[in-house]
Amino acid sequence: MTVPSPSGPAPAVTPAVRCRSLGVSFGAVRALHHVSLDLAPGRIHALVGQNGAGKTTLAKVLAGLQAPDSGEVHIAGCKLPSGDVRAARGAGLAMVHQHFSLPPSFTVVEALELTAFRPGGRSVFRRAELRRRWQSAAAEMGGEAVLSTRIRDLPVETRQSLEIVRALATDARVVILDEPTALLTPAAIDTLFERLRRLRDDGVTVLVVLHKLREVAAVADTVSVLRDGELVLGPSEMSELSQGRLSDAIVGPASGADRTVGVEATVDGERQTLLELVGVSSRESAFEPGLRSIDLSVETREIVGIAGVEGNGQRSLVSVIAGLNAVAAGSVLLGGTEMTRAPPARRRLRGLRLVPFDRNSEGISRRAPVWLNQSALRLIGRPGRRLPLISLNQYKRQATEALDHWQVRYDSVSQPAESLSGGNVQRLILSREMAPGLEVLVAAQPTRGLDFSATNFVRRSLQRLRDSGAGVLLVSSDLDELFELSDRLLVMYGGTIVARFEAPYDRRAVGDAMTGALR
Repeated sequence: MTVPSPSGPAPAVTPAVRCRSLGVSFGAVRALHHVSLDLAPGRIHALVGQNGAGKTTLAKVLAGLQAPDSGEVHIAGCKLPSGDVRAARGAGLAMVHQHFSLPPSFTVVEALELTAFRPGGRSVFRRAELRRRWQSAAAEMGGEAVLSTRIRDLPVETRQSLEIVRALATDARVVILDEPTALLTPAAIDTLFERLRRLRDDGVTVLVVLHKLREVAAVADTVSVLRDGELVLGPSEMSELSQGRLSDAIVGPASGADRTVGVEATVDGERQTLLELVGVSSRESAFEPGLRSIDLSVETREIVGIAGVEGNGQRSLVSVIAGLNAVAAGSVLLGGTEMTRAPPARRRLRGLRLVPFDRNSEGISRRAPVWLNQSALRLIGRPGRRLPLISLNQYKRQATEALDHWQVRYDSVSQPAESLSGGNVQRLILSREMAPGLEVLVAAQPTRGLDFSATNFVRRSLQRLRDSGAGVLLVSSDLDELFELSDRLLVMYGGTIVARFEAPYDRRAVGDAMTGALR
């Protein structure tokens, strides 16, 4: 009888996720091309790549949300039916989506119960029983009171947290998170990463799509890279990769820096105040304080940064400036002209442009064609004047010229805007908002959720806009971004400006102001 040697090869471990030769195309666009990879169980795997590289498409194929044109997916050794969400969830896979997927008319507790996977079916529960069932999940979102709030009334940050809670509340053995940090503060990101580590330690396999390399280094055990729909770097140990090698894999040997995009501002050479708020106050919302006696100004050739922990009035500030929320007291002036009661369209005609907080729900009409989204500003008529007669083909031609100038990657100007990647949606918005006539730009989280290449592109665009003579009000939760771009920095806390800084910035002092320590 032969006794196996204890020093022989270890038995092969079945991958938690295995995909072979996955291919997906959308018309002439090849989203995935022969992608094959294995994800080991009980580890945190990062998936990175530039916007449009195929990361979200791969995540959707694994979750059964997208049927591949070719290839197959296995979860824990079991082959899944192609494009079958219930089969994927039944196999123990849950996904946190980049774009919100919960019904806006549902309360939080109703949405959580609706999306809970129960193999034996679901019984009928009273509301009080549902609240007890999801009490522990409510703690992750700031308290039990949120359970009775409707999804549409939640701020973007809380909706993102709810999406994460919804997925992690299941008994999933594989969890996919598609850009989960895009809407989170640094502290919330740390909390999320700690939770992912606990899941890993409990044997759960985590696949997380990330854009920032420092986040990849902070949380991932292994990393894979997609470029133009192809897997150019399979699951590789983070401890064995340099940042330079990872960056080269993401960008590719033939990829250079974006060419310079010209930005024209219609501002005279003399220094002047383009935007001014004098003693502005506004009503509070359900989840954010209103403004309290805000005084600020933005002049030509400067970027004024707004820092603060999210939920301290930044959204109220942007909404008041844009004319979306009423002013309870004080004045808003554009170029010295009173605009406190002016509607948004009149403000835009006066040179105010906006990059909104959420590009997908606030910056574009998702189902409208790309050309119509790009042309929206040209469709605003001046009071008392009719829009000039112009053919649809001319609008499409003008949109095509602007999109190509801003290097937006698209298949057809008639495709829906929602089919563009996040970086390309942001470029579309910039191509529209930075058109001639701009004097002051309000940019709210303009690089959130973008890869490092697209982030650099947006930041350079803001700097070129400033250098051309315009003014920029930059609202961001990224302190590094604010420190790099801002000529002056204001800190908001509790709906008011509590500190003002000039470069060079003291990170500790700014942080103290953000947390209320300077009050």
